[in-house]
Amino acid sequence: MLRPAFSRLLDPVERASLLGAAGTLIAMALVQFWQVFARYVLNASPGWTEPVALVLMSLAVMLGSAVAVRQEMHFRFAMVAEGGTPARQRLLAQFARLVAAGSGLLMALLGGRLMLDDWHVQMAGAPLPLGMRFLGLTVGGVLILLFAAERLLGGAPLPVSEEEVD
Repeated sequence: MLRPAFSRLLDPVERASLLGAAGTLIAMALVQFWQVFARYVLNASPGWTEPVALVLMSLAVMLGSAVAVRQEMHFRFAMVAEGGTPARQRLLAQFARLVAAGSGLLMALLGGRLMLDDWHVQMAGAPLPLGMRFLGLTVGGVLILLFAAERLLGGAPLPVSEEEVD
């Protein structure tokens, strides 16, 4: 089946998001390992580990959330979404995609504004801009918006009920 060009363009973006989420989780584990090692073995607890780990966790969560939106594995009320006629199921699936797109847009805009507002302030304990706290929210919001828009525009089949298959 031929897929629209927009969907094909987003395949590497999804892979990069998934790899980014995995990479940030690994980096967060390494940062936490260093925190424990430095505190209990070297008796010199570094102050930068906690803020860096929080930034990495935020980024991992938002990248993973964006991938979940693309794969349509995000939070929803299954009993409501999968109940009823096939037409109702399609309508609810489109509504869920619209809500995800709107949420992504708001996260991107508001997160971006917060990130830019705090960019000139240094993070306590780490030599990073304070605005980095909102990097995950901003990047994740953009990706959620893109992936939800793809689904809204028909980049993936709508959920099929068992009634339609029989």
